[in-house]
Amino acid sequence: MLTPFAKEFVEQSASHLNQNTPRIIKCLTQLSEEEVWHRPNENSNSIGNLILHLCGNIRQYAISSLGNVPDGRIRNLEFSTREGYTKSELIEKLTQTVDDAVMTIKNSTEANLLQPRLVQGFNLTGIGIIIHVTEHYSYHTGQIAYYTKMVKDRDLGFYANVDLNVKNEG
Repeated sequence: MLTPFAKEFVEQSASHLNQNTPRIIKCLTQLSEEEVWHRPNENSNSIGNLILHLCGNIRQYAISSLGNVPDGRIRNLEFSTREGYTKSELIEKLTQTVDDAVMTIKNSTEANLLQPRLVQGFNLTGIGIIIHVTEHYSYHTGQIAYYTKMVKDRDLGFYANVDLNVKNEG
């Protein structure tokens, strides 16, 4: 059983992970198959590469390390792949990966959240892993949104039904 603080941390982290998946899907639905795999230059990744990278990273950190599952990640393939997945397949792979990670995070015990472990050469507790996964997913979601806006020249409407000019209370 988690303390109220740990429970709130887990719930907020899972919520933030779940917010980004529909944003990425919205971007993918607006891009063609070719645009998903287009690289603006040799030092940039395609949206397809970013999604493969997100799946690899989330699987390695949240599912493998936090969930105590063997790590089978081959990171360089996430960036060297130039095709081979359709938009639908990328969406399915991303959705399943995030769903598995959220389930792993929500099933964490307090001891698991505090346990230090070595992930990709970094010493992190379970809390550190969750922070990394949440931040990393948001970071690349922003890149995908930026690329989509640049290519399609349109607002993605992520906050269409929210008044972002409301002032804080108290």
